[in-house]
Amino acid sequence: MSFKLPELPYSYDALEPYIDTRTMEIHHTKHHAAYVNNLNNLIAGTDKEALSIEQILAEVSKYPVGVRNNGGGFYNHNLFWSFMSPNGGGKPSGDLMKAIEVEFGSFEVFKEKFSIAATTRFGSGWAWLLKSEGKLVVTSTPNQDNPLMDIADVKGTPILALDVWEHAYYLNYQNRRPDYINAFWSVVNWAEAEKRYRG
Repeated sequence: MSFKLPELPYSYDALEPYIDTRTMEIHHTKHHAAYVNNLNNLIAGTDKEALSIEQILAEVSKYPVGVRNNGGGFYNHNLFWSFMSPNGGGKPSGDLMKAIEVEFGSFEVFKEKFSIAATTRFGSGWAWLLKSEGKLVVTSTPNQDNPLMDIADVKGTPILALDVWEHAYYLNYQNRRPDYINAFWSVVNWAEAEKRYRG
């Protein structure tokens, strides 16, 4: 098969108490795994098997909607796990922090804008910090869409992403999405975001 479910870089309980063990286990082994399996089944025996996920997403409008949904789900979750760490939280440093201060005025203003994007994304989707045309931009996408897709309203390189599908938080936070978003800031892996910003 072309794509594989990645192992998490930490144990399922490593993000407690912010992200609970059971949610992490179900999210990874059921939801993420389903996107991987579905994507592989959809592209089996086609020329898309030879493409990277980034190549598929770049021309996703040419493919069936199932490829868009499951390809996005595969890619987005790969990112999401890397953007969290049991040693996360705090603030970024280095070039990323400088760019945030230039673009948003302060880390606190950026954090508020990102949290608003996550809170106000109606239904299921994602909040993003992107590098787009040399600038940092906060945006959100519906469902499993992402900024690499040719159908995205705002295109760019993901620097940080937050899953706001209910399956990402409902066991622990129920309908309190803002509480989940607030908890996310305690596990953000700023080293990974910095690495992606530097490209």
